Amino acid sequence: MEKRKKINGAVFHTTKMRQGTYSIGLTAVVIAIVVVLNLILGQLPEKYRNLDVSSTKIYEITDTSREFLEKLDQEVKLTVLAVKEETDERIQTFLSKYASLSKQISVEWIDPVLHPSALSQYETSENTIIVSSERTGKTTTVAFGDIIVSDMSSYYYTGSASESEFDGEGQLTSAVYYVTSDVQKKIYRTTGHGESTLSASMTDLLDKNNLVLSELNLLMETEVPKDCDLLLMYAPANDLAEEEKETILSYLAGGGKMLLLFGEKAGTELPNLAAVTEEYGIETVEGYIADPTRCYQGNAYYIFPELQISGDMAKGISSEMVLLINTRGLSLTNAARDTISTESFMTTGSSGYAVTETTETPGTYTLGAVATEPVSGKDETEEEGAEEHGENKTEESESSGNGTKEDETTGNEMNEARLTVISSASMIDAQITDTFPTLENTTLFLNAVMANFEGVENLSIEPKSLAVQYNAVQYVGFQSLLVVFGIPILILAGGFFVWLKRRKA
Repeated sequence: MEKRKKINGAVFHTTKMRQGTYSIGLTAVVIAIVVVLNLILGQLPEKYRNLDVSSTKIYEITDTSREFLEKLDQEVKLTVLAVKEETDERIQTFLSKYASLSKQISVEWIDPVLHPSALSQYETSENTIIVSSERTGKTTTVAFGDIIVSDMSSYYYTGSASESEFDGEGQLTSAVYYVTSDVQKKIYRTTGHGESTLSASMTDLLDKNNLVLSELNLLMETEVPKDCDLLLMYAPANDLAEEEKETILSYLAGGGKMLLLFGEKAGTELPNLAAVTEEYGIETVEGYIADPTRCYQGNAYYIFPELQISGDMAKGISSEMVLLINTRGLSLTNAARDTISTESFMTTGSSGYAVTETTETPGTYTLGAVATEPVSGKDETEEEGAEEHGENKTEESESSGNGTKEDETTGNEMNEARLTVISSASMIDAQITDTFPTLENTTLFLNAVMANFEGVENLSIEPKSLAVQYNAVQYVGFQSLLVVFGIPILILAGGFFVWLKRRKA
């Protein structure tokens, strides 16, 4: 027995046994720490528990929304009519992260199963977010189906609709802006000249900025409506009638705003429309513009323009990558009046060409320009009456809401006429904006729209794609070879060295 005890004691006191006991104890301690840590982390708010490591970055909130929410000065309530436990985790997480950016935003979940009267109270259906502001008394809704957007076209082929986009940020920022703002601008889009229609995605972005879009046939109206904040002409195929030209010039002379995107036809092909732009110092160039040094994959007619932007026009622009296809050119000339100021905000590089069937004219061509002119808000008879009664003022002041100013000598309100011309309608063509979502075509266009409105900024956020992202090596260089071959070889070599060292030991 004594001999057996000595043998057993020797076995249990060997080095291997001690190491095994130590390993088991250490493993138990690590498991206990992991369990306790999980219990602690499970009590943290949802916004801290979920990290966005996905390629689509659906929880990543842009600086546009962050800056807007930081300046939010009134309480906004998000009432979610849904069973929280059954709601998509992506929506739950995003709501938590979004609300955490402002103390003014609160979130309340109401179970429509337990409280069915809530549906009739808010006059909506379940799986809906009610966004409301007590100060303004305004309310709007955001459906879950508008946040996680499904591609219904796939239903006809597969029998089920696949998820295509996540639009949580865009929908919520737009809704919060709507209920907290008392400003709503109206855009009239001209018709009757073969104009193109705006894509669904572009219309959605305008709607997110609380902009109302209506149609206007200038042949049916004697003047542009008084409530028109911006006149939009998108890729006209036919020219203006003489009466329409005079109507537009009269509208601009009174301080109106117009945004024109030329289509396939421009210049001498549309002489009356060209006469409008020429009065403001913007003249079209014959032919199509090519730029072999700033083009897409060697196609000289697919141009990446140089941008000369600042202030509101540059908001949200980081890469300055804008693509135009088969564009016409513009040149800045002497305007009809000295009071008109014209400048480019988008041009070709110095190696641009204007190409016709017979000529190739080199030069730097304007692809986008803005003309402005201060105009008096009163007619001549009103000015004469004001002078007779000594109503002149010496100080210049700003009017609230519409950006008008008062003249230093007459006291008359001063408006600013603004004509923005973009040489190619392809700037907001769905084939470009939907195919290349990383480009900043829509951001620059929306900035050009919002620049016409005093005190209003572009708050449109495009949805994030839920399509599967694939890693692809576009250019095989030294870094690519290092990642694909070098690092794996180093890891294998290191493992072999450790194995060989242990074997010899």
